[in-house]
Amino acid sequence: MTLRIAARLARRELRGGLAGFRILLGCIILGVAAIAAVGTIRESITAGLTAEGAALLGGDAEIELTYRFASEGERAWMAETALAVSEVVDFRSLAVAGDERGLTQVKAVDNLYPLIGAARLEPDMALGAALDGAEGLPGAVMDPVLIARLDMVPGDRFALGTQEFILMAALVREPDNATGGIGLGPRTLLRTEALATSGLLQPGTLFSTRYRLTLPPGTDLEALQAEAEAASEASGLRWTDARNGAPGVAEFVNRLGAFLVLVGLSGLAVGGVGISAAVRAYLARKTETIAILRTLGAGRGTILATYFIQIGALCALGLVVGTVLGAGIPVLLAPLLEARLPVPARFAFYPGPMLEAAIYGTLAALLFTLIPLAKVQDIRAARLFRDGGASERTWPPLPFLAVIALLLALLVTAAAVFSGNLMLTLWTAGGILGALILLGLAARAIKALARALRPAARGRPAVAWALGAIGGPGTTAGPVVLSLGLGLSVLAAVGQIDGNLRGAIERDLPTRAPAFFFVDLQRDQMPEFRARMEADMGVTEVQAAPMLRGIITQINGRPAAEVAGTHWVLEGDRGVTYSDAPPEGAEITAGAWWPEDYAGPPQVSFAAEEASEMGLNLGDAITVNILGRDITATLTSLRVVDFSTAGIGFIMSMNPSALEGAPHSFISTVYAAPEAEGRLLREISNAMPNVTAISVRDAISRVSDLLGSLASATSWGAAATLLTGFLVLIGAAAADQGARVYEAAVLKTLGASRGRILLSLALRAGLLGAAAGIVAIGAGILGGWAVSHFVMDTSYRVIWPSALAIVIGGVAVTLLAALAFAWGPLRARPARVLRARE
Repeated sequence: MTLRIAARLARRELRGGLAGFRILLGCIILGVAAIAAVGTIRESITAGLTAEGAALLGGDAEIELTYRFASEGERAWMAETALAVSEVVDFRSLAVAGDERGLTQVKAVDNLYPLIGAARLEPDMALGAALDGAEGLPGAVMDPVLIARLDMVPGDRFALGTQEFILMAALVREPDNATGGIGLGPRTLLRTEALATSGLLQPGTLFSTRYRLTLPPGTDLEALQAEAEAASEASGLRWTDARNGAPGVAEFVNRLGAFLVLVGLSGLAVGGVGISAAVRAYLARKTETIAILRTLGAGRGTILATYFIQIGALCALGLVVGTVLGAGIPVLLAPLLEARLPVPARFAFYPGPMLEAAIYGTLAALLFTLIPLAKVQDIRAARLFRDGGASERTWPPLPFLAVIALLLALLVTAAAVFSGNLMLTLWTAGGILGALILLGLAARAIKALARALRPAARGRPAVAWALGAIGGPGTTAGPVVLSLGLGLSVLAAVGQIDGNLRGAIERDLPTRAPAFFFVDLQRDQMPEFRARMEADMGVTEVQAAPMLRGIITQINGRPAAEVAGTHWVLEGDRGVTYSDAPPEGAEITAGAWWPEDYAGPPQVSFAAEEASEMGLNLGDAITVNILGRDITATLTSLRVVDFSTAGIGFIMSMNPSALEGAPHSFISTVYAAPEAEGRLLREISNAMPNVTAISVRDAISRVSDLLGSLASATSWGAAATLLTGFLVLIGAAAADQGARVYEAAVLKTLGASRGRILLSLALRAGLLGAAAGIVAIGAGILGGWAVSHFVMDTSYRVIWPSALAIVIGGVAVTLLAALAFAWGPLRARPARVLRARE
């Protein structure tokens, strides 16, 4: 019966329209739409990767081998299993065209490539015809960026190693470009057989081979993967299939999507402040109505249910609109987004992201509406007679607090489950809660400070009026500082993350970094290489070491992943070297290096920090697969390896007798004056065409561009949060409009000019904006440090220009809102306003 009466009363209240609820609806719609949009884009990319998995991979399945070709047994197994097998070789080299040189990521293919999809060339021609070449030379196609860099046109000649090629066309579209990772140079595509006399694929050089398989329809991919891994248990192969054709891309998209959803949750929290303020303001206007209902016999439960149903219905409307809007915008913009994305995406309305956004929005709406609703049941009939019977309760009753705590726990749990990153979720939740507490305390402090300073401003009317409005009864300082401050806090944190991401590479490198990495140096080339470097006056230092690549497969006889989890050292192959003595300046933190001329069982020295993270100890047995052969070495020492020096640093170093017999090459870092770099590049590429030079400056530039793109994505998420905060600020200004009009009418009656009233409004807004901005700096710096340190694993420093811009922005935004709403109080006629208050 009570619920029926409450529903009837709520329906009658809603007949009055949405007056007073526009900000509430706007906050819910914006917050939910941002989360739904991010989730929809993430799901669309995932669906595209799944649907196009075989095309992205270049086959139904792929077997990747590190720095070797498949053995006869492996080739026989693939031939028996697959309908077709295509071999792809991937490596880096220098393309030389006249006096121009450019680092390129070479893909050498066979006649069956590509098994799925097609390359698009400019001018338009078949890939096979392009690779056949012309004028007696093998053909190649290149990325347009590399063609421009080498100042070439189709028909020109260039060299890779000792082999000359003819450029036939520009490679406009590479069918399997999502699986190659981040290359250090643009792509060159050619046939493997053309490299036979190039000197680029010698034993020990750095390359990988991928074998793409076309499988019979209905093949059980999971069972086939297990069979392949069992048949080649000691070969170090890596299996990928069409179920996840671009695993690196998918993982990156999921992680970035999860981070942006958590940024969106911050925006929802900002909106929550606006929701709470809107509900509080609406209920304040309904105090008399509630008191009348109590006089007529309505109980506390009926009153609470009436307004809960009413506000709940409006929140539900906001959830529906926000969810549909957030999911619909990416679908509407699908052609534009598909053109900009480097991977396939299938845009549609996906129920998962929509449900996720709806769950977040529902929990946030309940959380922020229950606090003001809890006070409704305390309004008594005595409120009809001035302020008699007013509730002095500050906190909601205990049952409400228990429900609020439960909702908060559910919201954090949902965020952790959906994002898949518990630590990031806890840091985000803790940051939001901490910022809200700080901003709440700041709002109280500025109100108290305004009351304390008001007597001292008697000679300056505009200042006194501003302080009185901030510290007096009915002030909107609380919601203004909370909403704007939280929005600015998120923006400040993202600004710090952005600045640190963009500066991470440059800042973490030493002031003296190498000019080049030279790779694929053969043992018999090392004397000549060293002699040339020593004779060049521009070279200041040369470091060199033998290098092999290996995959850690086992630790103490158990699969490595069981012991060390998903540590980055286990993700793919790692550099391995050997030496009789520790590297110059190396700091041994535990154990001891093997003696010179040691010829016993293999021993390994491991990087101390990574060993600690992986749970390794002295005496552990580490099995490393190198060129298809398992080598099990005992961990006998730990040493400090500083990868930030950009010099030579290896996770693992073994005794020479363990590796010296394996085919391998050397790597060298060369420190040289900038003016000597061009000369060195030409000299080495002419004398040793098989050697690849990697410019440290170019590598840093490519990684910096990637980090800049990531930072830009987070900035867009923060912009949505700030937009929500600005909406809440407008709502607070609108709610305060009546009081400001009455105040202006009184001041005009007492002789105040419009200029002084406007100055008073501007001062009030500026002070509140400055308070919000100052707190936002502290919260943003702390939040940026937490994400940089615990999530991005980068060094951190405060980006002061960004931090100070937040304070300026806070003052500017509040001033804009105040000026936008200043016209009403300034043009109000005192007689009409005062007569209406009688």
